Amino acid sequence: MERFIIPHDHEITKEDRRNLNGHGSVILWFTGLPSSGKSTLANEIEKKLISTGARTFILDGDNVRMGLCKDLGFSEEDRAENIRRIGEVSKLFVHAGMIVLSAFVSPYRRDRDAVRALVDDGEFIEVYVDAPLEVCEGRDVKGLYKKAREGVIKGFTGIDDPYEAPLDPEITIKTAETGLDEGAEIVISYLRDRNVLKG
Repeated sequence: MERFIIPHDHEITKEDRRNLNGHGSVILWFTGLPSSGKSTLANEIEKKLISTGARTFILDGDNVRMGLCKDLGFSEEDRAENIRRIGEVSKLFVHAGMIVLSAFVSPYRRDRDAVRALVDDGEFIEVYVDAPLEVCEGRDVKGLYKKAREGVIKGFTGIDDPYEAPLDPEITIKTAETGLDEGAEIVISYLRDRNVLKG
């Protein structure tokens, strides 16, 4: 039986929702090695944004894999599908007029570029959370690097699976050199400079 999918045209637009919220809507896409500080930085930024009255939501790798993507493994194909799903959800938040903070290793450039292509120019802000491998291993809050080095975990990004750093990210935060508050302010200043945030 042939299936017909016809998108519904909604009367309330993205701009209507942005006007209601009093700010623009974008995807802040945090990418970097495991334990580089993506989620920590995203959480700090969200706290600061919420304090100004901004409408936000965080999408985090582990949390999403407990629900929306719990059927996926960690093969290259599954990782691509994981990021594709996250990209589509992030796009919905942009249309809802919100600032979505998406924190994912997302090791492959093509997958991040595919998310960028889902939204309009300026709505995808790539935040490269840059920390040297030895710093990330030193943090290793979940003990995953140790397990990867021992061969317990296979295909771990940065150890036996590649990480493709962004070539031209909108923002780079070197978390080994930049304090958490300073890093958050860099991102928020970027949003103000681009009129995503007013005032």
